[in-house]
This record gives sequence, structure tokens and C-alpha cells, in this order.
Amino acid sequence: MELISQVLAVEDTAQVLTKEPIIPFAILLVVILVVPVVFERLRLPGLVGLVLSGVVLGPYGWNIFQTESPVMSLLADIGLIYLMFVAGLEIDLEQFRRKKSQVFGFGCLTFSIPLMVGILIGRSFGFGWNEAVLVGSILASHTLLAYPLINRLGVINNEAVSTTIGATVLTNLGALLVFALCLAANTANLGFWQSIPLFNSLIIYTIIVLLGCNWAGKEFFRRSGDDEGNQFLFVLLSVFLAAVGAQLIGVEKIVGAFLAGLAVNEAVGEGPVKEKVVFVGSVLFIPIFFVHLGLLFDLPTLFSSITTIKLTLLLVVGLIASKFIAALGAKLLYHYNWQEMLTMWSLSLPQVGVTLAATLVAYQNKLLSPTLLNSAIALMLLTSTLGSLMSSRFAVGLTSAIGKEKPSITPPYTDSGKRDNTPFTIVVPVHNPQTQQYLIEMAALLARQANGRIIPLAIATATAHMDAPKLEISLERSERLLLKAMALSKVLGVEAEPLLRIDDAFAQGISRSAREQKANLILMGWGKRTGLRARLFGNVIDSVLWSSHCPVAVTRLVESPKKIQRILVPVENLMAPTLQPMQFAQMLAEANQAQVTVLNVCERRTSSSKIAWRRSQLSLLVSKLALANPPEIQIIAHENVAQAILQAARLYDLVVLPFVRNRTSPGGLAISDVTTQLARQLTCSIVMLGEPQRTQSTVLPAGVPGSTAVV
Repeated sequence: MELISQVLAVEDTAQVLTKEPIIPFAILLVVILVVPVVFERLRLPGLVGLVLSGVVLGPYGWNIFQTESPVMSLLADIGLIYLMFVAGLEIDLEQFRRKKSQVFGFGCLTFSIPLMVGILIGRSFGFGWNEAVLVGSILASHTLLAYPLINRLGVINNEAVSTTIGATVLTNLGALLVFALCLAANTANLGFWQSIPLFNSLIIYTIIVLLGCNWAGKEFFRRSGDDEGNQFLFVLLSVFLAAVGAQLIGVEKIVGAFLAGLAVNEAVGEGPVKEKVVFVGSVLFIPIFFVHLGLLFDLPTLFSSITTIKLTLLLVVGLIASKFIAALGAKLLYHYNWQEMLTMWSLSLPQVGVTLAATLVAYQNKLLSPTLLNSAIALMLLTSTLGSLMSSRFAVGLTSAIGKEKPSITPPYTDSGKRDNTPFTIVVPVHNPQTQQYLIEMAALLARQANGRIIPLAIATATAHMDAPKLEISLERSERLLLKAMALSKVLGVEAEPLLRIDDAFAQGISRSAREQKANLILMGWGKRTGLRARLFGNVIDSVLWSSHCPVAVTRLVESPKKIQRILVPVENLMAPTLQPMQFAQMLAEANQAQVTVLNVCERRTSSSKIAWRRSQLSLLVSKLALANPPEIQIIAHENVAQAILQAARLYDLVVLPFVRNRTSPGGLAISDVTTQLARQLTCSIVMLGEPQRTQSTVLPAGVPGSTAVV
């Protein structure tokens, strides 16, 4: 103890901290855990907080972290590659294909105009042509930082929004190719004619990665089946092989990482493997990259140098003006209205992923000066904040492409039900004796209302030998659970057919049994969704939601379902709403003689005319269900959607929510959603309704009043 005291007395605290790598790493984890949450509560992007944390903790602040630290540099490099990979992986290629002409037109405008503006700014400050073109490429890309917002508002299918999303492929890919050529030409001192072979090599490499990784990914995923571990490793291997390949032809590794993300995009799809890949990066490596970037940001020099201030202002003004001109050009070409044009402008403003990666690599290769690095980081901080705020204002009230058309209303399951006379079937996995009774009661209420049946399902985990004692114990336990379920079903007066299955895993057994039994609904109890292992590798509920062919209702029941009299259904998205939660709630309400309330929360500053419009939209939506007892409609003006729903839910016995999967922004940072907040804080009973991953179907069977579905 005395030795420690003497060391601390002699050495500076910062030096002691930097000597032991575990201490800075612990501080990093605290920053990553706390800072983004604080900034998101302030309605600012979390990545802004991470960069500012790096400024405070770096050599220009408290000097706790050093930029030349080997551990920090390694983690930041991995984060840089991961950032570019996720940027490619999160690009929606379907939007690109859907509106090819509009995407190509707007993509060329929003790439070429900022590129030329950046070149002019660079030349006006005396930069060489290579450095000036690089500045232009930095302005040419854009990051869809507001994607979670427009996804929550349900306006992704708006033509202007989908065009902007699709244009991300062109702007990011174009900016990276220009950046790669500039960097390679500067490193090898190549002239124009000498750079032509490099350009040809880059094009060939791009084609090989895009086509080769795409084909290899699809083949590997097809052959590996449900082995998510090997699929996860294959995706990571693709990233780093593409990065190594880029360096072999003299191109920076971030280009290969981005191309790898584009290449495996379709093979990975919107499945659990993608969720795990993005999770690993967004939780650890990408935030460390942003903190490391903050270490390089010399904030005092930015404000002390007139030249740096002028350059930063010109870059910001030039970017805003050029993106506005590009959006205006798209408006004139494709006849968008002003609100759509302003939304396109705001979505294309943030400069995060490609911009920061290219700037940092160029700075490390001494192609950019510290002045330009500071200006680029300031540009990122300003545009990411400004773009997100503008998108939250302009995107509200946009008309979705789905909203412009009359939804086609068809009775669900009528075809399959009439062909094979299969009754409405509810599969109820039984595993926890403490929740089993309420689950069976809920299933019985729904089955009686639909004149259907329930299938209590017990899964015994398979072993290498079918006579293993472990399997015998599992089978005995499953049989006891099924006997209890059958006794409950008999008391409740509902037809029940118990099913005992031996399978490798619970989730696979549930999904496969539901498909074999032609189930219309899977009714599950609440599972533990906390802990690192559950988040990284998923749990049974997550896996069933990903793989199921039919809707999945995940319940957390605090009292008997027979006592439920008031049901609340929050509807957040009026542009492209799903009728599933309303249908489920109404079906349960009719079985229980309960009352359903449909709730929508709008911003506090919403005018009375817009509130009236929302009420009419909800009334129109409810009328699609053709219910004998239509639900009550309630509109609340509140600045926080989750808090408003929590306050309203105090008067209700059950809240029915759509299952909303967490999605990361293309910057790689996790974005919290309203459903997650509600599930964590609600004290009443909850049903979270998840739809099949690939095909939309409905909960209600044919013949039940109000059984309609939006196709």
C-alpha cells in the first residue's frame, strides 16, 4: 500500500492510467454506456457525444487517452473497418432497384454538385488538385442518420424518401472510389495517365468483390442451414479478406470493407446473423472509433485559427447549399412537392460514415492537414445534428406510397383454411410452470372466439443418444407439463391436442412444429431478454420471431386473462399502419366483453386541424376492420411518446404492442425504440405481436368478425 502511495505521489495521474491498459478500457466502456444515452435524451445524435468525449479525455483535454496507444489504435482500426462494413450492410438495395431512374438521377446530382463545390473550396484555399478533389469526395457522400426516425414515422415507402435511401449506394460508392484514386495517386506520385491502370484494377476488384462475395455468401448460407455461428464467422471473414484484397492492389482497406458490406447484403438479409454482426460493432468497436476520432480533434486550434474557421464555415455552407440544389433539381425532374424536397435535403446532409473514415485515413497518410481534419470533424458534428433535427421536422406528415393507395382488404387465411378445412390453430409452447396457466387461459379465450383449437407444445432437447438419461429426464418433465396443460384445457372447455417434440433447440422445435401443424398463431410466455449472452446470441423468442411462418404473440400476464376488461392499443404510425395489434385486441375483447382503445400520440405543438386529421385517419383505419363494436379512439398531445403511453396505460389491464426490432443507424450506433421502452416500464399485462419476417399474414381466422388484413 505504501509503494502504491509513493508511485502515485511521484507520477502524474494520467501517466499512471495510461500505463495500465485495463483502466483506459474500463473508462471507455463507461463512456460508451453512458454518453450516447445522455445525448439521445437531449435529442442529439449519440455519436456526437462520443466524439466530444474523446475531445475531453484526449491530449487536448484531460490527457487520459493517448492517440498513439497500441490498444486504442487497434480497436479504432477495427472500428473503422466495421463502420464501413456496416455502412454497406445497412444500405437498402431493394430501394435502389425499385426506383432506378430516380435513384440514379438524384444520386448523380447529390454526388456531383457537392464534389464540384468541394473542389472549388479546396482550390480557393490553395490546395493542390489531388487534395481539392479529396475534399470534394468528402462532401459528396451522405449518411442516413435519420433512418430510425423515418422508419418510425412509416414514410420509408414515400417515393422521395426511398429515392434518397437508394441514392446512398451511388454517393458512398462514388465517394470511396474517388477517395481511393486520390490516395493511391498521392502515395505513388502518379499522374493522370499513370493512374488509369490503377482505376482499371479498382473497377475489376469492385466487380470481383460484389459478385464473388455475393455468390459465395448465398452458397454458404444455403449449405450451412441454421448454423448461425459459422454464418457469423463467414461474414467477418468476408470483411477482412476484402480489406486485405484492397490493400494488395494499392487501395485503402475501408473501400474493401464497404464493398464487402454491399456484397453480403442480400445473403445476410434481415435475419438474426445480421443483427448479431451489427450488434458486435455498434456496441463496442464503432463507438471506440468515434472516441478515437475525438482524440484527434484539436478544438482550441479550431477556434484560434481564422483560416480554420473560414474553411469550416465554407465547407458547412457549401455542403448545405449543394445538397439543397441537388434536392431542388430532383424536385423539378420528378415533380416532388416542397415537403418531400426538404426531406430529401435534410436526409442527405449528415456526413458521418464515409466522410469520417475517408478523412481519418487521408490524415493518417498525410494527404490532409490537421486543419482539414479539424474542419471535417466539425462538419460531421454540425451536419449530423442539423440534419437529424431538420428530418424530424420535415418528414412528419409525409404521405407514404402505401398511404396513397387504397389498401387491399382480404379475409385472412381463407384460401388455406377452405382447402384443407384446418381449424384456427394456436400453438402454445409450455416450459415455465409459473406462466403456463395464464398462457393456456389466453389461448382458450382466443380459440373459443375463433372456434379453433390449441396445441400445447413441449420441447425435449435432443442428445447424441436417444436413451441418454438427460433426455429421459427432459421427456418426463415435458409430459408433466402437457398433462397439466390438458387438464387446464378441459376445465376451460376448449379442444386441445398435446404435442411432444424432440428437437435440437427450443426455437427450431417451436417454429417447425407450428409449420407442421399449420398454426395461425404462436402464443408464448415472456422470456428473459437481458444479459450479454441474450443480446449477442439471441434467445428463444428472438429466434422464433425471426423464423416463424405465422404471427407470434409474446405475453407477459400479471393477472388472469379472463379479468382483462380494458385494452389499450397504441398506434404510432398512421402512414403505413399494421392492423395486427387492433385485430388481436378486438378478438380478445369480444371473448371477454372488454373495451378496446386505440391511442395515437402527436407532438405537443400539433395544431387542432392536424389532430382532427389524425382522428379521421384512425377512424378510417378502424372502419377497415368492420367491427360490430368499434374501439374508442384517443389522441394525446405530448412531447414524449413513451411517457404519454405509460401515463395512459395506468387505466388499462392490457397493452398490445407491435414487436419492433432494434435497428442501427448506418453510423452503427444503436437507436432505442418506443416499444423497447414501454416493454421495460409498463406494469400491466403486455402482448407484443410479431409478424412473420418475410410474409405478412394476420392473426384472425376467416369467419371471425373483423377478420381483415392489409396485404
